[in-house]
Amino acid sequence: MTDTQIDAPAGVTLTEDAVKKVRALLEAEGRDDLSLRIAVQPGGCSGLRYQLYFDDRELDGDVPTEYEGVKVVTDRMSAPYLGGASIDFVDTIQQQGFTIDNPNAGGSCACGDSFH
Repeated sequence: MTDTQIDAPAGVTLTEDAVKKVRALLEAEGRDDLSLRIAVQPGGCSGLRYQLYFDDRELDGDVPTEYEGVKVVTDRMSAPYLGGASIDFVDTIQQQGFTIDNPNAGGSCACGDSFH
């Protein structure tokens, strides 16, 4: 994980590595009109599941932020679950993908995809 993190007013943090990966994915898609949507939805074996996906919609109550030109939105219902969370991108021989360190999670399942 990189030492430098980019703080957002909404309390979610993206590391530089996460911002670089999101930017690279957007460039690969050839789109500059999409935002990274970070949401929490019911599901998974622990009760709540993270969702990260590109979205071209603006929903009522969205909490928008920007990280070095990368647009990020969190819906108003997910924001309380994500305050203080840190999102990183890991690319090692053992693991590749986005990881979320969330101080609001009381626990998580073995698969790492859901929390409570």
